[in-house]
Amino acid sequence: MPMFQISENRLLSVEQKNFAYERELQSLIEASLETVFNCRFVASEFSTGPQHAGRIDSLALSEEDNPVIIEYKKVESSELINQSLFYLHWIQDHKGDFEVAVQKALGNGVHVDWSDIRVICIAPNYKKYDLHAVQVMGANIELWRYRLFANNSLYLEEIFHNTRPGTIVPESPEKNPIMVEAGKKAARARATATYTFDEHLKGKSKQIQDLAHSIRQFVTGLDSSIEEVPKKFYVAYKAAQNIMCMEIKSKNIKIFVKLKPADVSEPPKSFRDVTNIGHYGTGDVEFTVSTQKEFEEIKKYIEQAYNRSEDSSI
Repeated sequence: MPMFQISENRLLSVEQKNFAYERELQSLIEASLETVFNCRFVASEFSTGPQHAGRIDSLALSEEDNPVIIEYKKVESSELINQSLFYLHWIQDHKGDFEVAVQKALGNGVHVDWSDIRVICIAPNYKKYDLHAVQVMGANIELWRYRLFANNSLYLEEIFHNTRPGTIVPESPEKNPIMVEAGKKAARARATATYTFDEHLKGKSKQIQDLAHSIRQFVTGLDSSIEEVPKKFYVAYKAAQNIMCMEIKSKNIKIFVKLKPADVSEPPKSFRDVTNIGHYGTGDVEFTVSTQKEFEEIKKYIEQAYNRSEDSSI
């Protein structure tokens, strides 16, 4: 993935380089967690205790209050995925340890949602065998590739994200037993906490159903990389982070957009500042719509949130 600098109407190639130490990459991401992954920092080099004798590179809490594990490598290595799945298995059996760390870092009022666990791997590249392994295991794992350039720019690209319910892989002597067991456990956990868009439409009028489909079509049409993530109480739409969430009610649809209230320059009647109001969806801007016309009025704000999420790379 070459990078070019524009100079006097010409393109000049920017040389790639790498971090001298893996810790440099880790520190950079940890300092920018909210910008890059919209997560809150919990801990660095988190010990898994004397029995497991491991250290999780970074622990965080997602915008949906789900645990987040982040592991880094400055070289291509299968060890990265092995470690990540090992730590996924560990944290599922040590929820109390993680919750204590969250309370120390973020306060006693923060509650962890264990319906999902996000695992993020960051490396310059991955072997094709590793890509195949994570595809068949069903673990909720994200593989991100980075490139560091001589002009002090960092490029991050998500190359794999498994969002479907996992397939439990039979144990085989050819497979790493840690990866197999972690994959099995992740698959079982996700299978019991999977929701669908259609479930949110049940019992709703045709008008609301049609409006929900219209909203869905508009958001996913902004970019093919936008992912639909149905949760128990709402449906989220995200790229690297949430763009908006949709809560489908009987008589209307509440749309929570990832913007600050001050970003809504000409607030329509459907607008509400929910910065200090508890709600299920992510974002401090709420729009309540019940007709296609009302939705047309707020499309520009959804596009604004999408464009901002695309500009949030470091």
